[in-house]
Amino acid sequence: MKKIIKSSGFTLIELMVVVVIVAIFAAIAIPSYQEYARRAVASQAQQEVQRLATLLDRHKARNFSYRGFTTTSAVLPVGATGSAIKYTLTIRDGNDPDLELTEDDAAGRNWSIQAVSSDDKNYTMLLTSTGMRCKNRTTANVDFESCGSTANGSEEW
Repeated sequence: MKKIIKSSGFTLIELMVVVVIVAIFAAIAIPSYQEYARRAVASQAQQEVQRLATLLDRHKARNFSYRGFTTTSAVLPVGATGSAIKYTLTIRDGNDPDLELTEDDAAGRNWSIQAVSSDDKNYTMLLTSTGMRCKNRTTANVDFESCGSTANGSEEW
């Protein structure tokens, strides 16, 4: 009398099929998640820039000028250091972008806020007191006066 041996487990082919399916899911999910994370960080930067614009307007209402405005945080996330920094925020005089608002030579009539991303795949943003809101993925195209043209990737936000 022969005993029938019943095998249990997976064959190598079945295991390889599962590995291929998981690899396909990962190839789709990981880039999507990375783009989602970039958009979330960019959204936080936009919120912080708008918060600073509000603080600048309050400063001008009290002092009749933007001159002398200082910030407690110039990086996002607030308090981050080193490689944890996602955005660096810089506020300049709108008439002379070489001057900060804290400098004596600053006119203090206008301002420009630039948010530069540490991730070259994310946006660098600009907001000015004259109403310009733009962003560009190429940091070199964004200065304190414009984000370049739509032909080189500039967008409004």
